[in-house]
Amino acid sequence: MATTAQAHMTRLLDITLGETEREAFARLAAALAATGSRQVDDLAWLAHARTLSSSIPAAVREAIRRFRHDPGPAGPMTVRNLRLPGAELPATPTEKGSVERTATVPAAVAVLLSLHLGEIAAFREEKYGALVQNVVPVPGQEAEQSNAGSIPLDLHVENAFHPNRPDYVGLLCLRGDPSGRAGTLVSSIREAMQLVSGEVLEELRRPVFVTEPPPSFGGGDSAPVHAVLEGDPEDPNIRVDFHATHALDDTGKLALERLRDAFLDVASELVLQPGEMAFVDNRVAIHGRTAFTLRYDGRGRWLHRTFVHLDHRRTRIHRPGGGPVLS
Repeated sequence: MATTAQAHMTRLLDITLGETEREAFARLAAALAATGSRQVDDLAWLAHARTLSSSIPAAVREAIRRFRHDPGPAGPMTVRNLRLPGAELPATPTEKGSVERTATVPAAVAVLLSLHLGEIAAFREEKYGALVQNVVPVPGQEAEQSNAGSIPLDLHVENAFHPNRPDYVGLLCLRGDPSGRAGTLVSSIREAMQLVSGEVLEELRRPVFVTEPPPSFGGGDSAPVHAVLEGDPEDPNIRVDFHATHALDDTGKLALERLRDAFLDVASELVLQPGEMAFVDNRVAIHGRTAFTLRYDGRGRWLHRTFVHLDHRRTRIHRPGGGPVLS
């Protein structure tokens, strides 16, 4: 059995904790969960979490630092073999807008990893501004294009419509899909752009696209026109939601279709198991979900979701009191 963290740098970035690191991390998360108010959104609790995030095992810190510098060709990173509660884990929530306000060990794990990557953030309009959100199936929302559904979720940048969308999205698996079918699809512009022509890429750099807010934000007007590819033409950022982004002209529409095909051709599927947390670089990669069969017996799929910003100062004007929630 491994006694040190084992990292392997492949197309998908992974780090698997050995038993020594696993137990050290578990003790740290348990200590954080029991700290102070035990309220995840409390600023004092969050400040203590920020301090403790510097004490996570060195191998994990090193892997996160490499990922922050460069997410690789595919865009995600997965931390594996985290110790989470097993038999004592409560039933999977099924209510709409489910979040984690009270500090639990899994919530503490998600926050510790997120805070070492950057600054954890949330949006007031989405799930009440909670920092740790539950991704769970909700009765009556099975067919929605949202984190509460079970139909295939179109590939998208998280909150593509928003000017201050996350730099990273974190997904911690507490309970996997019992059927083993539910997977997170991830696809990178670094790989997809190799499959489309220069003419298509040029079309995607034009500001002739609009993106509608998702149901979790209550819908509403589309964002101002924008380009799908932004930044360095050789290594661009991607801004698209294939369910909500629309072109304003026919050439843009065709370019968007070609890009979608390319993303699907290079997509990878992450079937997260309990004790695994994936981070997706929301500037380089898009993600979605495969279809799966719902169950409401308390044993259904359950993920914690976090959002991370690298430059917290950039959004200060939108965060009342300097807190982590954007209004």
